[in-house]
Amino acid sequence: MAAWSAAFALVAGSLVAFASPVAAVALVVGTSCGVLNALLTMRSNERLLDYRSVSPFIVSSILRIGLFGILPVEFALHGPWWTMAAYFIGFFTPFALYTTLVARDFRTG
Repeated sequence: MAAWSAAFALVAGSLVAFASPVAAVALVVGTSCGVLNALLTMRSNERLLDYRSVSPFIVSSILRIGLFGILPVEFALHGPWWTMAAYFIGFFTPFALYTTLVARDFRTG
């Protein structure tokens, strides 16, 4: 998931850089944040299953939403209006790639 996401970020970021360098950075940072969010979510879910404590899970979720929700606004303030969309395309790319890979694994057995 991480390798495919990085490849997407580099290719798409280099193409977007012609239109707006800030949007290209937003795309790459969004992809990096998406991978980090996926890894933190997986770890948080594992801890929830191990310790059966909901409080740390909720706190980590709120912190992740706050952190990853502020970044696209900052990019939109310093670049064109569509940099926020570039960030979110990058942010959800790891999730889309992960679901595609899992679906393929389920089909092939």
